[in-house]
Amino acid sequence: MDISTTKTTDTPPPSPQPATAERRRAARGATRPGDRIFLGLSRGSGILLLVIMAAIAAFLTYRASLAISKDHGNFLTTFEWNTNLTPPTFGIAVLAFGTVVSSIIAMALAVPVAVAIALFLTHYAPRKLSGPIAYVVDLLAAVPSIVYGLWGALILVPHMQGLYGWLNDYLGWTGIFSWEGGAPRAMLTVGILLAIMILPIITNVSREVFRQVPQTHEEAALALGATRWEVIRMAVLPFGRSGVISASMLGLGRALGETMAVATVLSPSYDIQASLLDPGGGTFAQNIASKFGEATEQGRDALIASGLVLFVITLLVNGAARAIIARRKEYSGANA
Repeated sequence: MDISTTKTTDTPPPSPQPATAERRRAARGATRPGDRIFLGLSRGSGILLLVIMAAIAAFLTYRASLAISKDHGNFLTTFEWNTNLTPPTFGIAVLAFGTVVSSIIAMALAVPVAVAIALFLTHYAPRKLSGPIAYVVDLLAAVPSIVYGLWGALILVPHMQGLYGWLNDYLGWTGIFSWEGGAPRAMLTVGILLAIMILPIITNVSREVFRQVPQTHEEAALALGATRWEVIRMAVLPFGRSGVISASMLGLGRALGETMAVATVLSPSYDIQASLLDPGGGTFAQNIASKFGEATEQGRDALIASGLVLFVITLLVNGAARAIIARRKEYSGANA
């Protein structure tokens, strides 16, 4: 019996439809006039921002160079600020120390509390309670600095004597918390006030980061028998770590540049105290605000020089925050 074989021929697939002119233009870029205008405005805004930042840096550098060239002391290590002498003598040692110490105190107090509040609002509080609390926290961020300063001078400072006495009784032997009496207008009070001021910023950003945690991560942990705290420890905190660090950096930027609140509460002096409870010290922003109005031209150049240092520190802090954000992009919720 003959078996006949038949040849099968594959039919070629239909040729793809040629791309339309509109699609080709869309692939190349903006097609509509509105898109082109928006693209130009966005690009121009970015370039304008860079130009403004460069102009500020150039202005500060020029005026700072004029002041430093006439400085009789060492600008980085001198414990004195007297621009009316001939030649003038000034330095930023005390200001840099006070700025860093007060900011560290503020961060040490604010970050744990802010993270705890953010976790409570996102994972523990019922919706009827979390909404009003979040609104109050957001409202705290809108309070002007001078209001915080007045509250600190009239309410916080008088009520700090009990805390200062307790610290002196139990931790005064360390030298860091020794107190000889007097008004508690010291670095610890400044740090507490700054912590209250930066608390809303860190809380708001951390809250939004924790809300972006993928629901599948939490459900997987619950399916394995994890408790609510174990879910937070194993799924929420690792996912939001970079966001919390970035929020802390933003809060640190405000603490470094805070002016009126610190000037209202602190009793400044150009001396570095070993104890956080003794009056004295100062910060860059506080020194500029208190002396700029009565300063001579040479004095203003010196204050601008100190402002340049603060400008550089703030840029470094913001750059570090940006680098941390870029390390982990998934916290933005794109993969949720």
